[in-house]
Amino acid sequence: MTAPLCGARTAIAVSPHLDDAVFSAGGVLALLSRAGWLVRVVTCFTASVGDPCPFALSTQLDKGLPADVDYMALRRAEDGAAQRRLGTLPPVHLPLPEAPHRGYGGPAELFTPPRPHDTVETELRHLLRPHLVSADLVLAPQGIGGHVDHLLAARAVAALAPSSRTGWWRDVPYVARTPPYDAGFRRGTPEGAGEVTIDIGAVLADKTAAAQCYTTQLGFQFGGPGETGEFLSSVARTEALRTGAPCAYGESLRAGPAARRVLEGSARHGARR
Repeated sequence: MTAPLCGARTAIAVSPHLDDAVFSAGGVLALLSRAGWLVRVVTCFTASVGDPCPFALSTQLDKGLPADVDYMALRRAEDGAAQRRLGTLPPVHLPLPEAPHRGYGGPAELFTPPRPHDTVETELRHLLRPHLVSADLVLAPQGIGGHVDHLLAARAVAALAPSSRTGWWRDVPYVARTPPYDAGFRRGTPEGAGEVTIDIGAVLADKTAAAQCYTTQLGFQFGGPGETGEFLSSVARTEALRTGAPCAYGESLRAGPAARRVLEGSARHGARR
């Protein structure tokens, strides 16, 4: 782990859920940390709910967890372990409930536009603003796959962060599952943004180890702990091939001009360490 540098620049990654930033951009986070950046992941929807509705409760029961377990407390602890593995700062967990606790009543409903009665976006912007106002770089999801929490996180960042300093990652695992392959939140990726593919070969093992900290999610998302590395490696290989990047393993983002310069420079510096 690289010690923070005096006067180091700050990168904030806005993660919808407790795993999205690592699954999607863990390589970039690790490279920035190696390059001396102060990197922090702020996760939007992490609140524990004492009396979950049947669908919300099913999301933990189907992972083998009993009803009396605080599922989100487990997930927050997993996230802390993952961030330590990447060398980032202690994460911030915003006290907002996930979509199943906000009236989205089944799996299909999670992949719909935000509903008029869902007013969480106003509070999300209020809570995110102090974290983004002085950040030198902001990272956020494109919303590929259309999960409502990803769309809300992307919209909030688009409203708050300067587009020049923002990079939008491609959401994993949805990039490997959702046609069309590049569908996503286009209002959050302004016309001036261009795609950049970062070589994460030097930190792919770190990303995989961090992803494996999310033990409650691995069976559901990847088929199990043993399949996690191959899944993430396959996505990284596909991204490098898709963009024609001169690397074996890549993470692709749509980035404003300042963000693109930062990402390319920090990736080169971090990969040398």
